Amino acid sequence: KMRKLLLTLLLAATGSCGEAVYKPDLNGNYDIAAPFSWPWQVSLQSKSGIAFSHICGGTLITPLWILTAGKCINYNTKYRIVLGKYDLTFTEGSEQFIDPTKIIIHPMFNPKCVTCGFDIALVKLSWPVVFTDKVRLGCLPGPGEALPHNYTCVVTGWGKLNGTGQKPRKLLQSLLPAIDYETCSRADWWGTTVVDSMVCVGGFEKTACEGDPGGPLNCIGIDGRWYIHGVGSFIGPVNCDVPGKPTVYTRVSAFNNWLNEVSISI
Repeated sequence: KMRKLLLTLLLAATGSCGEAVYKPDLNGNYDIAAPFSWPWQVSLQSKSGIAFSHICGGTLITPLWILTAGKCINYNTKYRIVLGKYDLTFTEGSEQFIDPTKIIIHPMFNPKCVTCGFDIALVKLSWPVVFTDKVRLGCLPGPGEALPHNYTCVVTGWGKLNGTGQKPRKLLQSLLPAIDYETCSRADWWGTTVVDSMVCVGGFEKTACEGDPGGPLNCIGIDGRWYIHGVGSFIGPVNCDVPGKPTVYTRVSAFNNWLNEVSISI
């Protein structure tokens, strides 16, 4: 037990990426995630009146920076970032609530045309997170790295429990195959709506209802770590279970240069 505790403390101190202390349960393809098994998942919350409510997902990629979607951001809104969260309905004691000090949307993003791409944003935290067993970093893939067709990834978020619009309380997950660009851009799929800087997921029986705009597409690497290959961008036409209309994520590996430039220069 002592060794496990020391290892946990060591991992927490180093902030190494893509490793969860509480392992994800991927055997049953359950919709509800194991508690705190995606410790880089954050809740982006906006203030309405006196209360904050969850509007988008995000990913902790450095102690000071959150990755999310451009469509999640409205510059007139007051936001906060909540880390170490599992159940949205009550205070769990593991949370870190941090206000953003800066929000940068990709300069090419057009909120009137989400399908034009560039749906990516960075949120700088007012102070660095404290790494714990419930707050960790997600890893970023290498520049240009594309997922093989049908590679299974995990979508996480507090999205919907199918197209009903009912919001869950606990973090959801869904195991889904990545769809290559060639397939996703076919006329009977998304056609020219998708561009190469996007990654499509699901679209057979089940799509990413469980995902959130801005939330991570988690894919395991050959080193056993979890890499954030996508940022939730848009979901099928009416509800989120439409065959041939997979969920579309912004492909993170298309934006490595921009992410580096922003996080180094600001």
